[in-house]
Parts: sequence; structure tokens; C-alpha cells
Amino acid sequence: MNAKEYLSQVFIINKRINSKLQQVSSLKSLALRVSSTFEKDKICKTRKQSPMEDAIVKIIDLENEINTDIDELIDMKKNIAEEISLLTDENSKMVLELRYVALMKWEEIAAATGYDLRWVYRIHKRAIKDFEKPLKATISI
Repeated sequence: MNAKEYLSQVFIINKRINSKLQQVSSLKSLALRVSSTFEKDKICKTRKQSPMEDAIVKIIDLENEINTDIDELIDMKKNIAEEISLLTDENSKMVLELRYVALMKWEEIAAATGYDLRWVYRIHKRAIKDFEKPLKATISI
């Protein structure tokens, strides 16, 4: 794993969280549409969970997974921010923090820094090289 792949883990975790949030929203919508069916003269039937209960259990499980993922994301961002702070070039620090901690798009970084988009790419390329040097010593990539 190179430095860029290491830093990009934040995007992967963030996408996973967003996907699970969409699933929760979908399950909540589904749970609101679930209706009970009444069956006449069924006496010896073992009671299963209702569709509403199933949906609620799935929502709770998914929300617990989301909380775990959020904790992982926060820890990852904290570690990355600490590692970025070890760089000496302030422009490199700024671009890496905006990209991998604040999760900004390239165009947003260019607007925030006042640099041309191509210049942001150059700073990023140089910053990744600088970031990779001490990273190789501390993390097996």
C-alpha cells in the first residue's frame, strides 16, 4: 500500500458510512409501509416476528455498524492529521489536510487555497512523495 492508498482509506470508510445511511433510510421508509395481515382461524401457528419488527431490528443493527464505522473514520482522520502535521511544507500540509481530512474535492481545494487546479495537483504530488518517506518507516505499506 502506498501513501495515496493509505490516505484514501478515509474516502472508502466515508462511502461505506454513506451507503449504510442510505440503507437505514430505505429500511425506515419500508418499515412505515409495512402493514399487518390478519389470518382467520389459525390456531397452531408459531408466532414469527412481524415485518415491522424485522425492519426495526435491521435498522438498529445497521445503525450500530454505522456508529462503529464513524468511530473508525474519526480515528483514521486523527491519525492522518497527526502524520500530515509532521511535514515541513505548509502548502503540502494544507492540501493533504483539505483532501484527506476534510474530504474536499479538488475544485473545492483550489477555491479554498486560491491556487489553480493544476497547481493543487502539483502540490499534492509533491506532498504525497514527502508523506511517503516517514510513512514507510512507521507503517508497513
